Amino acid sequence: MADAAMPRARHETAGGNASASVYRVIDSGALFAGARELRIVHAGQPYCLRITRQNKLILTK
Repeated sequence: MADAAMPRARHETAGGNASASVYRVIDSGALFAGARELRIVHAGQPYCLRITRQNKLILTK
């Protein structure tokens, strides 16, 4: 049942073969929880993810 809730994405490999992978889907409202900006640490580096006035997402280092 858990697999049914996860969307499948098709990715092209270097050889041209398509492979399916599973990824998590997180609603931005749940991620931001009312805030307009949050910090993400990736590979030890901090990033800022924010919602713009035009309701778009911007990721900056």
